Amino acid sequence: MAVVQQGTATLRKAKKITVKTCLDNPFDFQWKTVDGEDMHFILQTLEERIKHIGLKKIETPRKKKRSLTKKQMEGKCDASTNELPKEEETEGHRQKPGWTDISIRRQLAIGVNEVTKALEKDELLLLLVCKSAKPAMITSHLIQLSASRATPAGQVPRLSETVAPLLGLTSILALGFKKQSDKFTEAIEAIIPKIPALEVPWFQYRTEDSVAYAHTDSSENQEPEQLAEALRDELTRQKRKRTESNQLDLSNVILQPLKIKKLVPNPNKIKKPPRKKKKAFSA
Repeated sequence: MAVVQQGTATLRKAKKITVKTCLDNPFDFQWKTVDGEDMHFILQTLEERIKHIGLKKIETPRKKKRSLTKKQMEGKCDASTNELPKEEETEGHRQKPGWTDISIRRQLAIGVNEVTKALEKDELLLLLVCKSAKPAMITSHLIQLSASRATPAGQVPRLSETVAPLLGLTSILALGFKKQSDKFTEAIEAIIPKIPALEVPWFQYRTEDSVAYAHTDSSENQEPEQLAEALRDELTRQKRKRTESNQLDLSNVILQPLKIKKLVPNPNKIKKPPRKKKKAFSA
């Protein structure tokens, strides 16, 4: 009788999947997209204003380095001695890298991170978000932030592909206009009425206050310092009106059921085993 040897392999116990439970938001916030004629009007006004101001970021083109042979290096050294005056002439005509006007650049908040910081400090008059932002959660937090600051905000299709090339950038997912932006007051006043109001249940949002705020003392004869002081006074006056008039009416409040979300790690994720360090052989 042949004796069958038993295998020495051991069975590994399957690891328990850790599941974390947390409370989820019962509300589903979504951007209100600006379509049709309003979209074309907003993009056209922005395009005309940016071209008129001439704000743009200039970047120096990067040159790819290639490995050269000895003969090519010798020929390049001989040619470089003859072409030194030509290079100096071309460098004189080149523009310096960076923004053409830093003071105008500081009146804008470009990008999701910069817009988020500006909203937290309550510095924006208007916020425009591009519809091409993927995933949507990149810009979804800006809905509640802009509503809490009573800042008009809307989602505009083709914002990035229209405005980004004018500013010398590759893409713009969020564009905010600050309260001290005297160069964009006319554009802000024209765009705000086209932005639909955001729907956040615990905020009473109105675009009329923002329009009045942008419209106050926007005369051309006024200096920028006087304009900034007048805008601050108008903002404080409107905040007093809100606190006096807006009293909470809890009779129409509807409580939403709580949602519990379970966070499960990806079961299909393959963990690579740790690499073993090779021992150095001693001679």
